[in-house]
Amino acid sequence: MRNFKSHFVFTKEQRNGIFLLLIIIVVLQFVYFFVDFSAEEVIVNEEEFKRYEAEIDSLRQIAIEESKPKIYPFNPNYITDFKGATLGMSIEEIDKLLAFRNKDQWINSTKQFQEVTGVSDSLLAEISPYFKFPQWVTKPKPKSSFNKTFSNTPKTYAQKKDLNTATAAQLQAVNGIGEKLSHRIINYRDKFKGGFVADAELQDVYGLTPEVISRIKEQFTVKTPREINKLNLNTATSEELVTIQHIDYEVAYNIIEYRKLHEGFRTLNELSKVKGFPINKLEIIQLSLQLQ
Repeated sequence: MRNFKSHFVFTKEQRNGIFLLLIIIVVLQFVYFFVDFSAEEVIVNEEEFKRYEAEIDSLRQIAIEESKPKIYPFNPNYITDFKGATLGMSIEEIDKLLAFRNKDQWINSTKQFQEVTGVSDSLLAEISPYFKFPQWVTKPKPKSSFNKTFSNTPKTYAQKKDLNTATAAQLQAVNGIGEKLSHRIINYRDKFKGGFVADAELQDVYGLTPEVISRIKEQFTVKTPREINKLNLNTATSEELVTIQHIDYEVAYNIIEYRKLHEGFRTLNELSKVKGFPINKLEIIQLSLQLQ
C-alpha cells in the first residue's frame, strides 16, 4: 500500500509542471473551439481567367511555330539528303530524286516532282508552295519563226559570237538566260583580265544549268581567250597547285602523293583517279595544267 501511494506523491517542481501542462491544454482547447481557421474564399473572375488562359495558349502556339525549321523558296532539283529529311521526305523518295538528277535530267514542274519521287499528296501540298523553278521554266521565251527555221542548223565557229565580247542583251537572246544570269556571266568574265580561257568556265557561273550552257555554246564560244601560265603537272609544288581554282591543299597533297606513287602522270585525265579530286571541275582545272 505504501509503494502504491508513493506513485502519487510529487515534489513541488513536479506539481508546478503538471499545473502548467493543464493550463496549456485548456488554452489550446479554447483556441481550437473559438478561433476560425477556415481559409478565406478566393473569388475568381471566370471571364478574366479564360482570357488569360487563351493568351497563354496563344503564346505557347507562337513559340511552337517559331521553333519549327523555317522553309525558304528553293529549287527542288537541288534537294540534298539533309534538306529532304528536313522537308519530311523518306530515304527512298530522296534516292529516287538523286537517281533522276544523276542522269542529267531536270524536274520542271510540281507534278513531275511527285511522279519522280512518289511523295504523298499531303507532303506535296505542304512543300510545293516553296518550289522555285528557274525563270526559263516559269517564263519561257516565245519561240520565233527564225528559231524554228534555224534551230536545227548548228552554227559554225565563224558564225558564233565571241563569249569574251558578248553583251548582256546578246546573251539574253539565249533561251533560259534572263537579266540576272546574263549579268552573272559578264561579272564572272570581268573578274579575270582577258575574260574566259575556254567555254568550260561557264560551269563556274552560279545558276547556269548544263542545258543552258549547251544553248550558250550553240551561239557563243571563246575566240579571244585570256593568257594563262600553265603549270607542269609532273613538277608543280603544292603551293603552285593551290593557285589553281578548285584545288585546295588537301587535293594538292593527294596529287603529289599519287604522282610519287605512279612515277608521274601520263595524261591530264588521270587526275580523276586522285583521292578527293573534284571530278566535276576536271575540265576547268585542266585549262591551267600541262604535261612536259
